[in-house]
Formats: sequence, C-alpha cells, structure tokens
Amino acid sequence: MERSADVLLSDGTTAHLRRIRPEDAPAIVDFHSRMSDRTRYLRYFSPYPRIPERDLQRFVNVDHRDREAFVTVADGRITAVGRYERLGPDSPEAEVAFVVEDALQGRGIGSVLLEHLADAAREHGITRFVAEVLPENSGMLRVFGDTGYQVQRRYADGVVHLSFPIEPTEKSREVQESREHVTEARSIARLLAPRGIAVYGASATGHGIGAHILGNLRDGGYTGGIVPVHPSAERVAGLTAYRSASEAGVPIDLALIAVPAGRVAEAGRDAARAGAGGAVVVSAGFAETGTEGATQQRGLIEAARAAGLRVVGPSSFGIANTDPAIRLNATLSPRLPIAGRVGFFSQSGALGVALLAEADRRGLGLSSFVSAGNRADVSGNDLLQYWQDDPGTDVVLLYLETFGNPRKFARLARRMSRIKPVVAVASATRPPGLAGDTPGPDAHAVTALFARSGVIRVDTVQELFDVGMILAHQPLPAGRRVAVVGNSSALAELAVVACRSAGLLVADGYPRDTGPDAGAHDLADALADAAVDDRVDALLVVFAPPVPGRHADEDADFAAALASVALAGEKPTVATMVFGQAPPRVPGYPSVEEAVRALSRVADYADWLRRPPGVLPELSGVDSVAAETAEDPAGLLAAYGIPVVPAVQAGDEDAAVAAAVEVGYPVALKAAGGALRHRIDLGAVRLALSGEEGVRAAYRELAGAFGPDVLVQTMVPPGVACVVEMVEDPAFGPVIGFGLGGVASELLGDLAWRAAPLTDRAAEALVDEPRAAPLLHGYRGSMPVDRAALIDLLLRVGRLADEHPRVRSLTLNPVLARPDGWTVLHAAVEFGDPGARPDTGPRRLRRV
Repeated sequence: MERSADVLLSDGTTAHLRRIRPEDAPAIVDFHSRMSDRTRYLRYFSPYPRIPERDLQRFVNVDHRDREAFVTVADGRITAVGRYERLGPDSPEAEVAFVVEDALQGRGIGSVLLEHLADAAREHGITRFVAEVLPENSGMLRVFGDTGYQVQRRYADGVVHLSFPIEPTEKSREVQESREHVTEARSIARLLAPRGIAVYGASATGHGIGAHILGNLRDGGYTGGIVPVHPSAERVAGLTAYRSASEAGVPIDLALIAVPAGRVAEAGRDAARAGAGGAVVVSAGFAETGTEGATQQRGLIEAARAAGLRVVGPSSFGIANTDPAIRLNATLSPRLPIAGRVGFFSQSGALGVALLAEADRRGLGLSSFVSAGNRADVSGNDLLQYWQDDPGTDVVLLYLETFGNPRKFARLARRMSRIKPVVAVASATRPPGLAGDTPGPDAHAVTALFARSGVIRVDTVQELFDVGMILAHQPLPAGRRVAVVGNSSALAELAVVACRSAGLLVADGYPRDTGPDAGAHDLADALADAAVDDRVDALLVVFAPPVPGRHADEDADFAAALASVALAGEKPTVATMVFGQAPPRVPGYPSVEEAVRALSRVADYADWLRRPPGVLPELSGVDSVAAETAEDPAGLLAAYGIPVVPAVQAGDEDAAVAAAVEVGYPVALKAAGGALRHRIDLGAVRLALSGEEGVRAAYRELAGAFGPDVLVQTMVPPGVACVVEMVEDPAFGPVIGFGLGGVASELLGDLAWRAAPLTDRAAEALVDEPRAAPLLHGYRGSMPVDRAALIDLLLRVGRLADEHPRVRSLTLNPVLARPDGWTVLHAAVEFGDPGARPDTGPRRLRRV
C-alpha cells in the first residue's frame, strides 16, 4: 500500500508525509543538526549531539513491516520523524517514537504521524504500541494522551512507560474527526480573513483579469494590506508594487494569482516565502484543457502543498467575505451582494458572476463566497468544516458538479445539517459502471438520500435561491399545515392543488379569500389572524392586481401589510405577488408552484430536524480479523454474522445427484445463470426434491430449457423474498438498499436506500419504506415476519459496507424473511480497489 499523504497541521498549513528512504540520510543529519539540545535530550534521553553512521543507516533503512518510519517534509526539508519497531519476531507489540523540529512543535505533527503509523502497523498484525517518555516531555505525553486510545501509564526508573491498543475506537475516531474539523476550518479561515494579500498578474496598464480583480479588491474597501507583485512596474493600480511579496514587509496570508499557467507555481512559492497559507488561482489552462493541463494541475497542487499552501481553483472566480471588519472582494465581480448570513460555495467558475448577481437581485445577504473552479484542492467539504463554526453564517448554499470525496461529504453534511441548513444543487445521476452492473439508487432515491442526510437537494440554481430566501429570512415551520391567504380565489385554488402535490397540508379553515376589492388593511387583518392560528404552521400569501381605480401608492400599502406580519411572527411566510414586489426579507415568487415547492423543501428539512438521529448499535458475533482476511463472499459475510445457504454447482445429471447427497435432501435445483436464478415464474427453479429420481427428472427439464449448469441447495423453510443491496454512490459513498423480491418490485424500482453506516432508526425505516412492505407485516392473514431480525441483518450489512472499502457492491437475493428469522439463499460481492473510498484511515488531503 502506498504510504504517502499531504496532511493539514493544526494551524491550517500543509505538509507532506511519506515513508523514509535510504537516500534521506543527508536530510536526516541536517534535521538532527537543527534540533535544540533539549529536543535531542527528550527524544534520545541523552545529549546525542551527532548521529553515528551505524545509527544513521539503521534509521533510514527499514523493512516497512517490523520496522517503519515516516517523515514529514515541508519546503524540501524533513521536519519530523515518527517510527515504530516491533518488539520481537511476530510480536503484536511495537515501540513507537517521534521527534519534531523545534519550530514546528505544537502544530499537531505528532498526532498525524501516530495515526499513519498505527494504520501501517495494523496492516502487519501489530495491535499495541508502547512508548517510553521522560516525565518532563509534557508535549509528547499529551500527544499520546489525547489520541482517544485507552492509554495505560506506568512510572519506573525515571521514565513514563505507555502502552495502548491501536485498534480504532469510537473515541479515537471522534478525536480524529475533531482534529480534521479544526485543521480544515483553520485553513479556510486564513483564506477568508487574511491580514494581507499578494496579487500576482495585475498589469500596470489596468487591463486583464489580474488588474480587474485587484481593482475590485481595492475598491471594495478591503481592510488588510494589498501587495501587488510585478516584475518591473513601480506602481500598479495606484499601489506600490514589489518584485516579491516578502519585500513589502507586511503579513501576507493569501495570494491572488492571475499569471499564465506555467508561472502559477512559482507565484505560489513566492507567496509561501512571505508567509501565505493559501492561494486563489484565477488562471486557467489546467485540467479543463485536457490531459496535459491535468498533469500541470497536479504539479501545481503538489508544489503548493509542499510549500504549505491551500489552493482555491485553478479557474476560480474568486472568494469574498462581506464581514465589515474584512470587506474582502477578491472576485471578478465588481459588486457583491449585501452583507448577510448565507455562506455560498460554487464549483463552477463560469457561473460565478451570474450567481452573485442573482443573490444581489434577490437581496440574499452573503457572509462569504468561494468559487472553487477546478476544485483541485479546496472543496465544498472544506467550506462545510469552516461554516459549521463560523458565527457569521447561518445557512449554506452549495452548487456542486461532482463529489471529490462523497463519503466525507455525506458524513459532514449529516453533522452540519443538525446545526445549520445546507441546500445543494447536485447531480442525482450515478456515473455508469460505478459498481459493476448494479444499478443503484435512481434519481428519486438520490434526492431522498440527500433529504435523509439533512441536505436540501434542489434541481436548479433558481430553486437554490428560492429555498435559500426562506432559510435566510424566515423561521422554520413547526409542521406541514399551510394557511393560504390572498385576494384571488383562482390563485388560492392553484395554491391548494400545489400544496397537496408537494405533501403540504392546507390548514383547516383555509384558503381565506379577502376578495379582489379588499384593501391593505383587510389583508393585514387576515394575515394577522393566520399568524396566531394554532392550526397553522406556515403562511402562503397570494396577490393578484387589485381592482382598477385604486391609488397607485396602494401597492406599497399591500407590501407593508405583508411585511408587518411576515417579519414579526414565528411562522414562515412566503408570497406570490402577480403585481408589485415582495418587501425585503419576505421570500417572493413569480408563481404559486415555485413558492409551494420551496416551502415544501424547508418543511421536509424541519421534519428531519425533529426526528432523533439514531445510534450505531453494538452487534454481536462480528469477527473483524476474519473479515479482513476473507477471500470469498461467504467468508466475509459469515464474519459479520450473515450465513449464506451453501449452493453446489453441477454441470450434468450425475453431478446434480452427488450434490444433492452432499447438501442433504430435500433439495432445490435452480438454473445457474445469474438472470435466471430464483425465477420460479419462468420455471427456472424446482423445489422440494426428496430423492434421486426427482433430482434427475428436474435436472433434465432445467438443462433442456436453460442449459446444463444448475445450482443445488438444501431446502429451507419458506418466507417472504427480500433483496438487500449495497453500492457505492457518487454523492454518499456506500449506500444500503432494501426491498421485496420479485419481478414486479424490480420493475417498479421498489427499493429504499440509506447511507452507510446505518443507525438503528435508519435500518427500521428501510424495512418499512418499500411500497410492498405490508407483505412483511401479515398481509391478508399471513404471519408477520421477524422485523427485528431483518433490522439486525441490515445493520450488519451497513457495518460491513462502512468498514470494508474493498467491497464495491453486494447483493443478497433472495433473503427469505420468516416469523422466526431469515435465510440468505444467494450472495454476490464485487471486490475492488480499497483506495477508491478516501474517507477512511488516517487524516489526509484529497489526492490530486
């Protein structure tokens, strides 16, 4: 397995982690020479002023099994070393140790090294780390103590002896995810709240993209220092220009780069030397141009990470922060929307101007905006980490074209949506061939998956703003009952139909029609009554043009009447105004259908928030060691407590008889073709064969109709046929599907889906959600199946999917559910590259 990664440190800067190499010997000597006397003493328990040649060769030559060593590299220099050494041949224990360059201590390097060392050690059968630490080495003791592992301490002979198992625990995963959250949020904070910005590519003539973005930055009132970097000009855009960012003598946190593609990496390195933690690359000419550009883009990101930089772009439209203390407009748009509390992430650079213009037109105030362009490094996941704790952001809008790390997105979205609403424009389709021939969730199911993760998925940018306006300016509804109030019976009837189609309930006593000749005062009274009506959770206001002859200024009176209720109550209010314009902060829509659709999305989210999140229950009979080494589907499933009834394949009549004797009478014979297996309706199955004569007769019939290969299985008690599936979805990683078996269910796509791992509540919902689920509960006098046993089966499949990235798809079909449990008659598992699931293992930045 490749053991290298770009990692984030606790201050948000990057470093490269890799295995040590024999050719690192000179760099290790240099690293050792930069250590202080105290650091050497704490690591080696002696002054150890120089490394003897014999020790040096042992340090840099390891077998990557019993002895492993990782280094971190920044700006071409080794900055830390972590290693383990097994305590004897095939011992389950290994001693672990670290040393970090003095200037970088306290930035989380030790904890990252420990995660990667533990992951490597587990691969080779090591289950426990031990360490010896001097009592005064409080920093190293803290590294071990804060891991989430069960660390045992013993003091003897002036040394603290530590010992702990390295199998991941719920606590260690929690610690790891917390550190990931902090480091990624800090890396974005340095981008959105920079003390100073270096601008590369702004011409002295004022022409070009670089000059344009510099002008917007300057004219937007940015409160930090602006440093134009130019090879020859003395002044650019009225500002003093410098040959390099370091010459300006001001703190630089961010680089804005608009130079030709071939010069971008050098601009980034110059900014890094000045202390920058990130770069916004507006320049094009990278992956969007083809294979050569993609190669250049990878080189850019590798160079940036080696220099400690996060990168937004390339082909980014820019970033913005409307905080009055910052006033950052580092975008290609001369005008930003008003300051507000909505964070906006756009993957598309081309749509950037239009998105900001639409937000401005609607009065949707933004807290911050990031256009990721090619999304080579910084992604929507990073922004979710930042916005979760940002006190200036209450709502998040995402325009997503692809998912670089779908599993991580699903995890972060579930957590984030419990704190702040997330609205996403995202594809509902799955790329072909993602998980073999398994079709996986359809578009409707993917939309439902988003909703069950708390994300409000919409189909268009227009809907993104429709929903965002409600979330930004109105409270969440307490239920789904809607009061329709207005001056047009025709619009009110349209609203009633739209509400029913969208799953909203028209409240008792509504719609309420004030009549076409009603004035603003009448409307205000009707709205006020609805706002305090206990039968109402939300208000939908519909206005048609008033009767002719009224004063023109009455338009403003109607708007004021609406605002007086919509902005003062505790119930969300949306409006469709055929004339005039909705007042500020009141979501207004050109049609009733658009208003209802947006309100329905928000009501779905409010329903989700009210439901408890569920827990991941403990499962008995799971053998993780056996699962890791299982080579076949039956062995893997058995390790998770999911036995599969054995089936013996036979290619002739005598072999079928022998197989029947092997598995035990009575038996079933089935055509072995994958599409025919279990198809009783096509005559491809023969049941309850109790002797040789019956087996021979059944074999001749099947072979004549479907070919010579058959499967022979022992008979099991009958039950309701069910199907359990697992596939990798591009937006959610592994997802679990459940439905009833049979051609009709397959034809109708009657499978429910949830993202793995499954909580107890998610598994319960899976069993009850398919339209054919009543068959499980005693339909027309039949006995109800053991629902708890089915839920347990789904939990086991969900855990298997979560813990084994090498499983790319899984199908259990049929599963016979009975009052006394279930039986799996057939299982198909597709194994693949475990590296295809990036949100597992120790922390690392997404590969480029």
